[in-house]
Amino acid sequence: MTRTAIITGSTSGIGLGIAEAFAAEGFNIMLNGFGDAAEIEETRARLDKKSAGEVGYHGADMTKPEEIEHLVLQTQERFGAVDILVNNAGIQFVGPVEDFPLEKWDAIIAINMSSAFHTIRAALPAMKERGFGRIINIASAHGLVASPFKSAYVTAKHGVVGLTKTVALEAAEHGVTVNAVCPGYVLTPLVESQIPDTAKARGITEEEVKRDVLLAAQPTKQFVTVEQLSALCVFLSTEAAASITGASLPVDGGWVAQ
Repeated sequence: MTRTAIITGSTSGIGLGIAEAFAAEGFNIMLNGFGDAAEIEETRARLDKKSAGEVGYHGADMTKPEEIEHLVLQTQERFGAVDILVNNAGIQFVGPVEDFPLEKWDAIIAINMSSAFHTIRAALPAMKERGFGRIINIASAHGLVASPFKSAYVTAKHGVVGLTKTVALEAAEHGVTVNAVCPGYVLTPLVESQIPDTAKARGITEEEVKRDVLLAAQPTKQFVTVEQLSALCVFLSTEAAASITGASLPVDGGWVAQ
């Protein structure tokens, strides 16, 4: 039986890396995210050739609950089920709380946290009915600890961790596991885009941000790789991980151990 995975925010960065890993395992995949239409189709077609399953795309806006519900329903209709749900979509903005733009706060909460609630709400009933499901929420080390100038992001990721624990308890007797993967810094387009804002907020250079802010938090002094995160997500989707649920799993080079 071919399993089916929805991966939100999977047209670039960590989400795309996770989609690549699931494609290599032969899953059906529903991609989601924004970007140039031609580039997205090129990505979809490439992964479709790579996977023994089929790869589709749905452009649901993660700030719109009705579009999120359609994403889940369309995936169920096309592939027959949603077996694995990876909530990865996210955005970032860096700034002091007193100057934090209201629209940025609302967007970060909606995309980074509320969208996970909406996908889970839509996908969980059928998972429970079938007696199998894997929900993997891409949280962050910032779901476990805080950093300055990231009030919305830290709030959202802490919320994702709480949501993970709650749904794990509700689904525990139905063959559905729910876990949060908590990466440290990965040098994705999202992280690279926040480096100039962090430099401005702290009054330092961009190289100093990388060395003294980002990697300062990680005792290994190395960025986490997309491949490392993707491999964990694939493992969590297997039967071997059936007793791992409600967990917040740091992949952060030792950051939260300090």
